[in-house]
Amino acid sequence: MRGIFGSFATIGRGALAVALATGVAAGGLGLGATVAVAKEKAPKAGQYSKEFIAASTPLQKTIKALEPLQKKLKSGGDTAAIKAEIRAAATSAPAELAAAEAAIKTPSDKMAAGNWALSIGSALDDNKLQQRGLQMMIDSELVPAAEQSNYKFFLGQLAYNNKDYAAAVKALTDVVAANSSQDAAAELLADSYARQGQAAQGLEALKAAVATRRAAGGVVPEDWFKRANTIAYNAKLGPQAIEWSRELASAYPEPISWLGAAQLVREYVTFSNQESLDLGRLIMRSGALQSDPKFVEREYIEYIEAATKTGVPAEVVKVTNAGLTAGILKKTDVFVTDALRDGSAGAARDKASLAADEKAARAGADGKGALASGDSYLSLEQPAKAEELFTLALTKGGIDKDRAQMRLGIAQFDQGKFAEAKASFVQVGGVRADLAKLWGALADSKAKGN
Repeated sequence: MRGIFGSFATIGRGALAVALATGVAAGGLGLGATVAVAKEKAPKAGQYSKEFIAASTPLQKTIKALEPLQKKLKSGGDTAAIKAEIRAAATSAPAELAAAEAAIKTPSDKMAAGNWALSIGSALDDNKLQQRGLQMMIDSELVPAAEQSNYKFFLGQLAYNNKDYAAAVKALTDVVAANSSQDAAAELLADSYARQGQAAQGLEALKAAVATRRAAGGVVPEDWFKRANTIAYNAKLGPQAIEWSRELASAYPEPISWLGAAQLVREYVTFSNQESLDLGRLIMRSGALQSDPKFVEREYIEYIEAATKTGVPAEVVKVTNAGLTAGILKKTDVFVTDALRDGSAGAARDKASLAADEKAARAGADGKGALASGDSYLSLEQPAKAEELFTLALTKGGIDKDRAQMRLGIAQFDQGKFAEAKASFVQVGGVRADLAKLWGALADSKAKGN
């Protein structure tokens, strides 16, 4: 059984972030596996109590009568008609089961009654009865140790589908802690917490599951990250939504994941044009601007606007041309023609004044000139010179340290100095902190060859 995740279908600013956090859970989680348990043999004296043997005799006869009908159902035919026959044949089963349960004296009694409840519940498509049966079997303490995890997983599934979320949490906690091969268990556990209004506990449960899986050298399923992101977003837990989207992009570094993570950062943090510029740079360098046009058209526009307002015209031209090449922007749009015209003129001025501006920056009493010169060099795709000027700006001081530190990291990133870039991003705080962490994750991903 596996969680079903819908497609990214929403369009507009931040569309992917919202789709990632809400649309992915459209299908939800449900029961998708057959509960496979051993058939209980007829009670024998000594193993079962005499009271239970006597009380269960009518129930055994009913179950015996159901067996050929269940075989008939499996062989095909008129399903609705056969199920009607089964319901008719099982009319007395609930009362007979209740009588057998009332006579339980020994663990073997409880194991047998649970198995029969499970069988009758399956025949009648009664999930609640199946849940009760599995619970009795587990409570009997006769389930083999090697099968405990499987029994509890199926019990948790049934409880979840029955909206008995407290029971689902109880059953699935041990399953997840044991690093079960049933990947859906962790999602079911987290979602069961969330559906009880305990989203934070659900996220902690998933975090523990991720740690356990990684400690065992296993691969963490992509759906775990998506489920956590969904839970965090729906519960309006912004920091956790950002964290899990970053974890998703790190573990599964697809361009669409980086785009979703960047959009979530922007959704939950208020940025000025300077921060928006560095977010646009991340989206471009991660390859996310090559995503489906309906997700990135607005990203091109916002990147160009931020670059224009922060005074890096060469970058305006670069991003506009990239949008044209991708077929997302159109030359006939006034916004595009203005961006290319003004950006080209500004870039020419920047190139002409680079040497003089750098000289003045080095002589300056503070780092403001060096920061501005570093921005120009970075925009003009000279990252080594940009790194030198940003370092100088930080040394001189009197500037926005977080901005300079992030730009230093970007300049190092552009040179392929990913370890140095990551170290620079770690030092960024303030409003840029979450964006810096995402940059650090991207640097780490690139260092691994992704």
